[in-house]
Order: sequence, then structure tokens, then C-alpha cells
Amino acid sequence: MESGGKCWVYGWLFYTVCAISLFATEVTGQIRYSIPEEMAVGSNVGNIASDLGLEPKRLISGKARVFTAESSEYIGLDKENGHLVINNKIDREELCGEISACSVSFDIILDNPMELYRVTVDIQDINDNSPVFPRSKIELEISELAVSGARFPLESAIDPDVGVNTLQKYTLHPTDHFKLNVQSAEDGSKNVEMILHSPLDREKEKHHNLILTAFDGGKPQRSGTVQINIVVLDVNDNAPVFTRSSYKTSVVENAAKGTVVTTVSATDADESSDGVQYYFEHATSAVKSLFSIDADSGEVRVIGDIDYEKHKQFKIKVKAKDKGGLTDSSEIIIDVIDVNDNTPKITIMSFTGTVSEDATLGTIIAMLNVQDLDSGDNNKITCSIDLNSPFKIVSSLTNYYNLVTDSELDREQTAEYNITITAVDGGNPALSSKEILRLKISDVNDHAPQFKQESYNAFIAENNPPSTTILSVKAEDMDWGQNAKISYFLIDGDLNGSPLSSYISINSESGVIYAVKSFDYEQLKSFRMQVKAQDGGSPPLSNNVTLNIFIQDQNDNAPQVLYPVQTGGSVVAEIVPRSADVGYLVTKVVAVDVDSGQNAWLSYKLQKATDRALFEVGLQNGEIRTVRQVTDKDAVKQKLTVVVEDNGQPSRSAVVTINVAVADNFPEVLSEFSDFTHEKEYNNDLTFYLILALAVVSLLFIVSIIAIISVKIYKWRQNKLFYKSGANLPVIPYYPPVYADGTLQHVYNYEMCGTTDSRMSDVKFVRPYSQNTLVSQSHLGTIQREQKIQENDDINSEVRRLIDCLMIIQKHFLRIFFFLSSINMKG
Repeated sequence: MESGGKCWVYGWLFYTVCAISLFATEVTGQIRYSIPEEMAVGSNVGNIASDLGLEPKRLISGKARVFTAESSEYIGLDKENGHLVINNKIDREELCGEISACSVSFDIILDNPMELYRVTVDIQDINDNSPVFPRSKIELEISELAVSGARFPLESAIDPDVGVNTLQKYTLHPTDHFKLNVQSAEDGSKNVEMILHSPLDREKEKHHNLILTAFDGGKPQRSGTVQINIVVLDVNDNAPVFTRSSYKTSVVENAAKGTVVTTVSATDADESSDGVQYYFEHATSAVKSLFSIDADSGEVRVIGDIDYEKHKQFKIKVKAKDKGGLTDSSEIIIDVIDVNDNTPKITIMSFTGTVSEDATLGTIIAMLNVQDLDSGDNNKITCSIDLNSPFKIVSSLTNYYNLVTDSELDREQTAEYNITITAVDGGNPALSSKEILRLKISDVNDHAPQFKQESYNAFIAENNPPSTTILSVKAEDMDWGQNAKISYFLIDGDLNGSPLSSYISINSESGVIYAVKSFDYEQLKSFRMQVKAQDGGSPPLSNNVTLNIFIQDQNDNAPQVLYPVQTGGSVVAEIVPRSADVGYLVTKVVAVDVDSGQNAWLSYKLQKATDRALFEVGLQNGEIRTVRQVTDKDAVKQKLTVVVEDNGQPSRSAVVTINVAVADNFPEVLSEFSDFTHEKEYNNDLTFYLILALAVVSLLFIVSIIAIISVKIYKWRQNKLFYKSGANLPVIPYYPPVYADGTLQHVYNYEMCGTTDSRMSDVKFVRPYSQNTLVSQSHLGTIQREQKIQENDDINSEVRRLIDCLMIIQKHFLRIFFFLSSINMKG
């Protein structure tokens, strides 16, 4: 137990558990301490943590605090060491007045889990007040004819202490004529009066001075004195007498001023009652401020505001005095009748202010204390909240209520509640009060981000600059705060063997998707990817969406001419015989465009021509044909310029130049194009090399012919020797194979001379060799003759084939020469 007061722990007096805390059941108990009044501020009352069996850190983590329904907080809590301490100096007399049992009650409240402990501190009286008389002097007038035994009431001393520390006895000095009579009332107060025991003689002594002393029972003992001055009169031998020893009445609190409460009356045998006057005796300041007495009529009236909650009963001493100075005393007892004039007072003891949307049913939101200072039915309180609310009010202890959850909460539907708590008393008419609690629902990450679309299609033109914005994706999260903060990510993947991140990127905050590099439609036409939207909750929730990105073709490629091949500006001639008819196919311009769609639609136009009336170009197919019959007047040299144009916006084009020779033989073509070359200034060194090349080729041509003829003659002579030596050999019959009908019985030979240019390749058909013929022994001579004929034919055939091949070589040589000549002319 702590010094400064005794502590009686009455133990755990568990009440019915009426509320469920956030994580555990509420624990309710009561503990009691006793301390003397006037303890210094900061003094220890008791170790509440130890007495309740709590760890000091529990007071800190639970945000322990003191709640009191009164306006003054006398006792405080030191959470660091778990002690209850004096906050304000306690004066028992000021706090409780004449009530002997004085105490201070308050509650200790803890959160997480929410707990409530009732604490009562009894305030013990100390002897800090001395008895005090209302006046320093008492003036009395007593007739000399007063008989022995006459009583004279005196004002009692006042001691605000209680118990043994309050007023205990009186003494009077001197006691020659008077003695004291002290009477104890039912409420413990003491009434003192003087009794005359020896007659007075005015002729001997007109004045008597007495000292009245009041003593309390405290240690050390305290006292108070008053001086009594008595004037002896020589007439009036009868004192006034009240008609009643006490007057009991009642008054309604808040009674109007001027209301008559009661009327006192006293009679005097010496004269009529009109000569008696009435006074309040020993009236307190509260009585003087609330009531008055008419000195002549004895009417007691209300002059102030009577409050039942402050004074439930008044006891007023009243004195009647005649003109001769004789007096009598009586008592007025006034009971105050309660009126329902106090509305219930709602005090919020604990309020979380915020509750999670996943809170379980019965979670405590707030603890309330509701009090009504009235009494009886006026003090009976009913507490309620709005209907159609996910909360309810439950009573835990007398005058204590808990606001708890009654159904599931959903922040996305209702993020905030204004809860109106209404307290109504049982008076007639009933009085009520309201308190509004503003409760916020804290968010729980229970919703994943949702995209506005199930999938996105985006289009971007090729050749885009890097960092071009492709599109922006947007997701929404119904949660709040960090739980609704969305970040965007690309789901890893590969595209053409490269990471997806090498093609596109995404802003994690805004969801804007950018192109990392320039796209080429001819390489990549479309691709698919996935974007993940993830919130900032714990654990995070996410959702994915598919993006289809299409590359749009741009007309960034000009048509490419595949045929005729442009060889660095050299002259390539297409030969048109002069016998060509109308519509003769001279050549065909073949071109392609790697773009797509209308960007790849090609059209062909004849831009320039030596004779536009002779040729035309097919718009769609690029075929160059004669428009009319070729005549002798037409020039041999014809130069055509064809434009190949695509259908893009803007369009792109390619130009091809085609040389056409209108002639029937190569010499004519060669001479014409040679003249053409002389029109140009050409390079002398290149001409030298052309002549040298022609001489070398001609030499090789002659040597080859000689070598081939020599070889053939040599083989022919060898065959002649073979047949002569074979005449004496035995004849071996030869039976040719039997061929089925329709089977090829001859071997056909072909010779082909080819170049890299298919237009310069020739194929020559050579007549077939004869197959062996059936021979017999009787026809051997015939066979030999036929063999000789065959041998001669073979030699002739070989020579003819050789000549044909040489002619083809010559033709190609002329083309090569023509090609080199055109280069020379270009130079």
C-alpha cells in the first residue's frame, strides 16, 4: 500500500459482461482507496497497476486515462509507474459539506482491448477547522422578573468538520446566574441555551457579561468563543411562545420568487401577538439567499432559485422576540420537491473515431456515461441511436453504455457515419439530450484494381520516334488511400527473341505506354502484351488486361524495279524486229513495293519516249507493247523512260530507262548504238581496254575452233583403224531389247549455252542419234557400211553443234561489247 492513505481492495466485483472489445471481452471491476483530505498535489494515492494486476506498460499501450463525470479531476494517473496521484488539493468540507461519508469516484479506461475499472477514493476528515460562532457578540435583554428556569436560546457555533472533529461541547463563564443546557438533535447538531438559576436584580447589576466557548473533539483540540452581553429590564415578565416546536413544510424546486413557504406564529401573555417579531437564527448564507421571513407576520417566502440537486432539505432556526426582549425558538424544516428540470448528460468516455471495415460484430466503438441529476422517475434514462444503422447501444453498467457494431461494414458503400445518440429521461414531460459521433470507416484492401475495358487495341504508325505515346490504360480501385494507389507493370515476355521491354515501356504511375524504339511495319505488323495493375495494399491485389498493338504501314518505301535490271547507267537494249505487229510485247517492267495495302499498289506510266506513238505501257502490269506497226522510217534507237508509282500519300516512285533497238540483226544494232556512243565523249583508256578485250576473245575463238577440229580428225582416224582390225573378229550377234508400244526408241540430244541473263540464253535442239539396228551374221557387211555412214554423220553433227555454239558465244560477246560500249558512252 502507498503512503498517504490506506487502501482497501474489495476485490474483483465482476458485473455482467455486456460488451465485446476489439480483441477481447471487456473486464469490469471496482477498487477502493482511502486518503485524508488536504494532501499535497502530487502525493500518491495508490499503485493502481499493482492493485489491478496490470503491467505498467499495459497502461501506456492501452492509453489509460481517468474519466470522471464531475467537472473537477482531483485524482490523476501517472502511467509511467502506475500510480494514482493528487491532481488538485481536496477540501472535504468544500467537496461534501456536512455529509460525513465523503468520497470521489472515477473510472480508469484502457483501450485495445477496451477495459473499464471503477475506482472510489474515500476522503477522511482531518481537524482543520475550529468552531466558529456566527457573531462575535450576543446581545440579550432579560427582565429582572424572569423566574428561575427561564430558557434563553443561543446561537450555536459552526464547525464544518465531521465526526469527532466537529463541535462536541460548550462552556459558559461565569455561571453566577446562568447555566448551559446542550441538546443534541436527530441530525447530530447541538442546540445550546442558557437557563436562569438565580434571580436577577436590576438595582444591583444592570449588565452581565458572559463568555461562551465551543470545543471540538479533534487532536489537537480546537475551540471558538463568543461574548454574551445581558441587559436586565425591570418589566415584562412573560416571554413569547411558538405555537409549534417545529414547522415542517415543502417547496417545489424552481419555485417562483415570492412564493410563501410557511408562516410561523408565537403568543405573548403580556400583550397581543402583534408585538412579537420573528427572525432567522443562525441562518446560513444559502438560507439567507433563498428565503426571507417577515418580522411582523412570520411569513417565510422564496427569494432565490431553489435547486433540488444542491439542497434537498433546509432546517432553519427561527426566533420570536417580544418588546420586552424575551424570546422563544422554533425550527422550520423545508423539504425540496424534485422537478424534472435537468436533461440527461451524455459524456463520451472513450471513442475510437475510426473503425476498420472488417471489424467483427460487437466491436466497441465508444463507451458512454449518461447521468441525470434528477431523482426518481426523472432519473431513469433510456439511451438509443438512429434506426437503420449498423450499430447499436448496449448497457454495460448502471449509467454506462457501449456503442458496438451490429452488422458488417463496407467502406466502399458508406465511408463515414454520423451517429446520433439520444438519451431520454422518465420525467413528465420527458427531457432528452443528443450527442453526435462522427465515425470514419477505415479501408481494408478488399478490392482488386479493375480496368475500364476488358482489352485495349492501339494503333501506332511505323517510323515513330522513340518515346512516342501509344495509349494510356486506366484502372480503378474502389478502396481508399494506399490501398487504392495503383501501379502499372508490363508482364514479362519475349517478342521476336527480344524482351518485350526493349519495344515498349509503361509509366508505373499514370499507365501511359510508350514506344521504346521505332517500329517497322515490314518487320513487325502487330503484337500482344499484358499489363498488370497492382494496388498498394498489404498484401497487394492485382488484375491484368490484354493490349493488342497494331503497327500501321506508312509509305516509307519507294517501288523497286526488278526488271529490267539497271546496271549503273549502262545501255541495255531490247530488240524489236521491224516486222513486229501491233501489240508486240517489247518487254515488261517488273517492280515491287515492300509496303502494304494501297501503299503497295503500283501503276506504270510512260514518262518520256523517243516516239510516243510507237509504244505504250500497261498501267497495271507494266508491259511495254507497240501501239502501231513498225515501219522503216522508225529510228533504230528508241529510249523509253517509265515511272513506277505507288498509291501512298504522298506517293513514291521509281524511274527505269529502257533502250529499244528497232532492227532485224545485231550488226545494224551494233552500228547504230556505236554511232550513239560516238556522240558522247568517252574515256580513251576504257576504249583501249574494250579493243584489247575484243582481240583476246577473237583469238580465243579461233584457237578453240582449230583445237576442236583437230580433236575430231584424230578421233575419226582412230575409228578407221579400229574397223580394219576388226574385220577378222568373230561376229557376235546383237539382239536389241524389245520396247513396249509408245516407248521412246531414240535418244535426243540438247545443247544449251547459258548466261547470267536469262534473256541471253539459247537452247539448241540437235537431231537424235540412231539406235542400234538388229544385225545378223548374214548382214554384217550391211552393218559395217551403215556404221561408216553413221560415223560420218556423227562427225558432221559434232561440227555443226560446235559452229552453233560458237555463234551463240559470238552473240553474247556482241552483247557484252554493247554493254561495255554503253559504259564508255556514260563515262
